[in-house]
Amino acid sequence: METLAPFAAVLAGYLFGSLSFAVIVSRLMGLADPRSYGSGNPGATNVLRSGNRIAAVLTLALDALKGYVPVLLVLLFGPRAGLGTDTAAFVGLAAFVGHLWPVFFRFQGGKGVATAAGVLLALNPVLGAATLLTWVIVAAFFRYSSLASIVAAAFAPFYQALIWGVEPLLLAIGAMSLLLVWRHEGNIRKLLAGTESRLGQKAAAPAGTAPPHPRRGRGHQHGKHAGKGHS
Repeated sequence: METLAPFAAVLAGYLFGSLSFAVIVSRLMGLADPRSYGSGNPGATNVLRSGNRIAAVLTLALDALKGYVPVLLVLLFGPRAGLGTDTAAFVGLAAFVGHLWPVFFRFQGGKGVATAAGVLLALNPVLGAATLLTWVIVAAFFRYSSLASIVAAAFAPFYQALIWGVEPLLLAIGAMSLLLVWRHEGNIRKLLAGTESRLGQKAAAPAGTAPPHPRRGRGHQHGKHAGKGHS
């Protein structure tokens, strides 16, 4: 049974990560499906475009927790089944992948910034804090949330390697960072073209974009004014 424990833990991490809280919170609060307006991305930033800040904050917190909780559970209870820090790292990666491609929501997921932060904070609070500080510094200087996410993701594995050494968990952290940067491909193109929206600035709707068809609630009143975001 112990030989199956790592695989079971990774599968559980993926399934937990597949809970798309942007969609769940929006449904519970009577808002439009975040995949139907704005960037179409089920993340906190796009939920904020519904005009409901509480829904956006809840989405952000829950997305971070779904990366944090599975890793913490493995670290606390995994040793009884022979699971260590390396397994916890890959469980975190699985939760992150679940957020990107959620099996319960037609594999239409977000970009994983909050979930990745939760994973890092659970694995190593100092590493998580350093990565978050990198995000804050870049965001404060350049006012681009997407750029801050990309830079923070790129620095995370380097922090791990330089300060704590090259360990097996570095593979999980590196894979998560590469996926996060890849999911920001559209934002990178907009940054290079000078059309990316800054923090606090509403994104313009892409030319020729058809108005969204929200499920219900007041989210549709705001969704059609937002363009592609990064969250």
